[in-house]
Amino acid sequence: PRRPILKGVSFSVPAGHTVAVVGQSGAGKSTISRLLYRFYDINSGSISIDGQDIREVTQYSVRASLGIVPQDTVLFNDTIEYNIDYGKPGSGTPAIENAARLAQIHQFIESTPDGYDTMVGERGLKLSGGEKQRVAIARTILKDPPILLFDEATSALDSATEQAIQQNLRDLSKGKTTLVIAHRLSTVVDADEILVLQAGQIVERGHHRDLLAMDGVYADMWARQQEDREADARLTEE
Repeated sequence: PRRPILKGVSFSVPAGHTVAVVGQSGAGKSTISRLLYRFYDINSGSISIDGQDIREVTQYSVRASLGIVPQDTVLFNDTIEYNIDYGKPGSGTPAIENAARLAQIHQFIESTPDGYDTMVGERGLKLSGGEKQRVAIARTILKDPPILLFDEATSALDSATEQAIQQNLRDLSKGKTTLVIAHRLSTVVDADEILVLQAGQIVERGHHRDLLAMDGVYADMWARQQEDREADARLTEE
């Protein structure tokens, strides 16, 4: 109560649509994902899924309907198969391999000496950032939830890996209700609506083109990120 994070935030994600929440670090973006999972409850207002207040149903049912691809993928010190199967335990090898194919990691797994029995190490340290992300995507594909949450899902990756994974995420979100929390604006230009969060408040909202036309907070963030990308490209060429 002494330090409110979100102030007067109100929005809805229609079934089958994609809404993005963007803003600088500390704006309150990731707080939204934590609230959706009921890691803690809000002090006022309500969060509803399909018209039901999530405080009035079981945590299990809320979390069963959500699938998350997080910024920092948590892998267990076990096999790749175990880590994918964690999305929906007991799915069986054919379903796990199909999810891995859709996440474009099946070929990599097959190329390793132990295949799906490969141990990933503590927190997945034996895999690269891109490989860990693909395991997380495969896990979510296997779970097949109606609601998807991408929380800074590609922020730790290089541009080439990010582009490949962004296509995976677009394929994964087809026909699903999707909330994308992002810092890199290039990853959300196709969203049905973009919410610009600043100090816990929505200061702008609309489609990518509309927000650029406003020439406000979003347009300023876009211009700065484009400059950074161009600078990175020049460094790569040199």
